[in-house]
Amino acid sequence: MTDCPCCSGKTYDECCGPIISGKSEAATPEALMRSRYSAYVQDEMGHLRASMHPDTQEEFDEKGAHKWATSAQWQKLEIVNTKDESGELGFVEFIAGYEQDGEPHRHHELAQFDKVGGRWYYTDGKVMGPATFVRPAPKVGRNELCPCGSGKKHKKCCLGKD
Repeated sequence: MTDCPCCSGKTYDECCGPIISGKSEAATPEALMRSRYSAYVQDEMGHLRASMHPDTQEEFDEKGAHKWATSAQWQKLEIVNTKDESGELGFVEFIAGYEQDGEPHRHHELAQFDKVGGRWYYTDGKVMGPATFVRPAPKVGRNELCPCGSGKKHKKCCLGKD
């Protein structure tokens, strides 16, 4: 028995294998997301196309997806968050770790899934960038009084110290 590439802790035959082969449907957006990751690992382009929303299947770049799937060494899938808002719409935030040309990479995406005719489909994805830095305290200008309370300008007090 082979471990499933999606890192679920299950075997491939009890996790993504039946979904990719078409023997069973993905019960949740997360299950479909996991099967799509495993399809990249296994170079199963047919499943990637079939799991896309019917309105977008013609846009699928099979050649490009195959090139990416086979040039990457897939390492790990991490599900960050899942959200099923209405039973017809779901979101899965995930990070796919892989190596390409000897360099480590992370694909961080918020994927949207729609349920059509009782079946989940991948609809769209938004690549997530690094989180915006939020300063914990207001920025102190160099010509303002030092927040340490010395009465000196910040540039002549704490800002000037190493």
